[in-house]
Amino acid sequence: MTKSFSFGLLTASMLTLSAGAAFADYELNILHINDFHSRIESINKFDSTCSAEEEGKKECFGGAARLKTAIDQRRQALSGKNVLLLNAGDNFQGSLFYTTYKGAAEAEFLNMMKFDAMTVGNHEFDDSEDGLATFLDKVQFPVVTANVKAAAASKLGDRIKPSLVLDVGGQKIGIVGAVTNDTPELSSPGPNVTIEDDVQTITSAVQDLKGQGVNKIIALTHVGYPRDLAVIAKIPDVDVVVGGHSHSLLSNTDAKAEGPYPTMVDNPGGYKVPVVQAASYSKYLGDLVVNFDDNGVVKDAKGDPILIDSSFTPDPAVVTRVAELAKPIEELRKKIIGSSEGPIEGDRKVCRVKECSMGNLVADAMLDRTRNQGITIAFQNGGGLRASIDGGDVTQGEVITVLPFQNTLATFETTGADVVKALENGVSQIDQGAGRFPQVAGLKFSFDQSKPVGSRVSDVQVKEGDNFAPIDQAKTYKIATNNFMRAGGDGYSIFKEGKNAYDFGPDLADVTAGYLAAHSPYKPYTDGRVTEIGATVAQAPAAEPAAPAAPATEPAPAPATPAPATEPAPAAPATPAAPAPAPEPAPAASAPAATTPSTHVIAAGDTFWDLAVTFYGDGTLWRKLSEANGSPNPRHLTVGKEIEVPAK
Repeated sequence: MTKSFSFGLLTASMLTLSAGAAFADYELNILHINDFHSRIESINKFDSTCSAEEEGKKECFGGAARLKTAIDQRRQALSGKNVLLLNAGDNFQGSLFYTTYKGAAEAEFLNMMKFDAMTVGNHEFDDSEDGLATFLDKVQFPVVTANVKAAAASKLGDRIKPSLVLDVGGQKIGIVGAVTNDTPELSSPGPNVTIEDDVQTITSAVQDLKGQGVNKIIALTHVGYPRDLAVIAKIPDVDVVVGGHSHSLLSNTDAKAEGPYPTMVDNPGGYKVPVVQAASYSKYLGDLVVNFDDNGVVKDAKGDPILIDSSFTPDPAVVTRVAELAKPIEELRKKIIGSSEGPIEGDRKVCRVKECSMGNLVADAMLDRTRNQGITIAFQNGGGLRASIDGGDVTQGEVITVLPFQNTLATFETTGADVVKALENGVSQIDQGAGRFPQVAGLKFSFDQSKPVGSRVSDVQVKEGDNFAPIDQAKTYKIATNNFMRAGGDGYSIFKEGKNAYDFGPDLADVTAGYLAAHSPYKPYTDGRVTEIGATVAQAPAAEPAAPAAPATEPAPAPATPAPATEPAPAAPATPAAPAPAPEPAPAASAPAATTPSTHVIAAGDTFWDLAVTFYGDGTLWRKLSEANGSPNPRHLTVGKEIEVPAK
């Protein structure tokens, strides 16, 4: 090992003590969370607020009350052992609790859990330093972030330290924090807060800890799993990395995990550093056991995150307090945020087949919010728009009804060629009323649905200044969308390959509400940014009353909104929530009858029963689809997977 050691005044004779006289190894249990994102109420499979009905069906995860129970139970199981509870940042932003209480509610519940330390995340600066200052006024645990430098005029004062030392079982444990370097671009620290380089500031803080005789040092970071692996774990004398920011699920048992828990990284000092992260939204509690030798070198590390599912009974005191704080939130839903000069069209029969005024509003809002990051194009799937808004006063609740999925604003970079491929995907299933139809800003295009799928789009132009110019297929463009689409939802798999992606911006409903308020009275409009050439546009099939249930002797079709627990919240299912009739052909007399496609990409909300209704007009033929695709579990269809659709 070449990890540096500070032996102080140890004599040579002391260094040659026999093995029998050596100190015993030291075991440290680290419980941790990251990216809580104000999920104070429990969440469902889509990471949205869980309904009473879903609670009754035991389909909910996380939330402050369950998380408190899980932490208490784990601490009890580890009674008498060395335990730390750490928080890797981004407690703000993601629910109306944050919108209402601006960090005070999050502080209250985190205090109940008795964290030992926390680092700030970029979202802690979403309301400039004011929101974070309120949070710091209330938290009863230390906050450490080495690269946050507050000026004398800052309301943060000196309350965010570079590092701290905790005495745990008679041993000194050093903790040094850091937030992502691009926080000024992702959030709003304000003029009195500087974000310095993470590596330089961690390195300096670690050496300061070493000078205090600390030889067990944890980097508590909010920089993302890739950077933790590539850079942070390789900083001299860092022993353990507990991270956040990328919402990474690490696991030894979940096939969807980004890596093993812990992920062991070779430090140039000749030792291995365990790196951990525990997904997001209070759904998991990280549970790591680290054994150190006499010199503070990690001998081994093991563990796995704990899924906070319905097997954890919510803490009664927390449940009561959550209910008390939730009362004013209903008033927030009634809050008037602005007005509209006329109805804003968000009907599924329109927004899934052509440009609509709601699509323009949301896409324009995305582009406006991210323009200072160099974003020039925005995509919103038409199926993510769930309602229209009448003319007159507009409430926060109306905007949430339009965008109910708690999707976040996502950004990435991709080529002009891939933008065109994304548009082709967006117009590939118009005849089915699929939710992937692209509502856009910063570009315009034409399409001809009479042409074969994959060659329907033409005349794609991007806005450059006040004018439009043909898209450059080789050029890299910066794109804004929602996290569901960025993760490949609604068939946008090309977005998954985007570079420099960030999926965890503010809630899309909040972005839209803010834009509408800033432009009140808002004037709804369409401007021809999406033009159909050729055949008349087919209407998307309207939602119909639920079809009769499948016979009891058959396996029940999947619930109307199934999705893998680790998928991001979908912007909208691509098929109606209730079984719908087969799609109607275009109203033009000459329009050809719809034909059964050979493949279909599973979207959130899809079931074999519903797909059989769509493709065959008969839900009882669902077995044909199932058998053609290996008879998967009908309650766990994988979102984004392409399936075969055999002819009827």
